Amino acid sequence: MRVDAIAVGDYNRIRVRPATGTIGAEIDQVDLRNLDDETVAELQHAWMQHKVLFFHGQELSRGDHVAYVRNFGELEIHPFVPHVEGHPEMLVLNSTPDSFQAAETWHSDVTFRECPPTGSVLRGRVVPEWGGDTCFANMELAYELLSDEVKAEIDGAYAVHSYTKAFGRTMSEAELADAAEKFPDQKHPVVRTHPVTGAKSLFVNQIFTLRIDGIDPARSRSLLWDLYAQAKLPEVQCRFRWSEGSIAQWDNRCTQHYAVPDHGGTHRRMERVTLIGDRPA
Repeated sequence: MRVDAIAVGDYNRIRVRPATGTIGAEIDQVDLRNLDDETVAELQHAWMQHKVLFFHGQELSRGDHVAYVRNFGELEIHPFVPHVEGHPEMLVLNSTPDSFQAAETWHSDVTFRECPPTGSVLRGRVVPEWGGDTCFANMELAYELLSDEVKAEIDGAYAVHSYTKAFGRTMSEAELADAAEKFPDQKHPVVRTHPVTGAKSLFVNQIFTLRIDGIDPARSRSLLWDLYAQAKLPEVQCRFRWSEGSIAQWDNRCTQHYAVPDHGGTHRRMERVTLIGDRPA
């Protein structure tokens, strides 16, 4: 299947430069602290078109960061990841030379919720001099590149998502019981339809998906590994190099991301604000 480049729309208030032919765009000529309705509308259009937006040189305070994301909807508070003091809707992803951390598995965020997030805006607070890039994958194209036979097998199927693989490993029995009551396993479509664009995308990921419901366990495992591998195709990806004042904004409904773990021995601190989503369909 041929992979066609994304068409570039007409914009009056912002400049949009595609990062690749299939996902991502760098946005110039905008100050995220000072937006009018037309600029927000153009950013929303570019976001839906390119799935991930990248900004450079943005001097946002934490309050500015939160205020910017509110332009796109209601904000989520993550149940398991530490928050910034005074900003419960902002979580911290912190890696130090003594405590290395990286989300080094392709995934969509928080799909164990009944209503997984619409998307997130991530700001680099402490950026390593080298390493620590983030990769993004277009899961609509990942679906399109599947064979017709696999598409027929997964269309209409549901997968079970749970917090246990990612966050349950370090919980006590009491914490697990409490979390299970608050966040029971959820069944989401293996192929979801985007509520804005109507496009189909793969909606399973290695961190939170347990199994495909209603099929033989062995087939579920093998099929899921094949579906996870779609995010690893270079033609569906882009890669973002962080710098001081840079921001990435992704649509969680149709993308996955991967933090490259090549910044050991350095400090990397990211702060994320996330939008509440709707139930996948």
